[in-house]
Amino acid sequence: MTQEEIDNGKGTAVISYLTIIGFVIAYFMNNDKKNPFASFHIRQSLGLWLTFFAIGLVVSNLDSWLASIGFYLFFGILFLYAFMTALTGRATETPILGKFYQRFFSSIGN
Repeated sequence: MTQEEIDNGKGTAVISYLTIIGFVIAYFMNNDKKNPFASFHIRQSLGLWLTFFAIGLVVSNLDSWLASIGFYLFFGILFLYAFMTALTGRATETPILGKFYQRFFSSIGN
């Protein structure tokens, strides 16, 4: 990726992490331009949001405040990390599942 691509896609990449609606907005913003930096972060964002909702269903059934705190703390850190990489113009994969997200959602942004 060139610095120009990073600069042009940074806004879309940051928007993708700002709620699930932000992901949808970023996806459609990137639909015409196909910026590789924005596409990278859109794939990361989609993976984080889907994992958040899937594990959230399980944690909510546990009815344990300790599990809930751990769950929100874990995903809060992951989202903050991903958001900061987008904000600083780096295409760094999210720890643990970032490579999987890039492979599984490889059709997004291409």
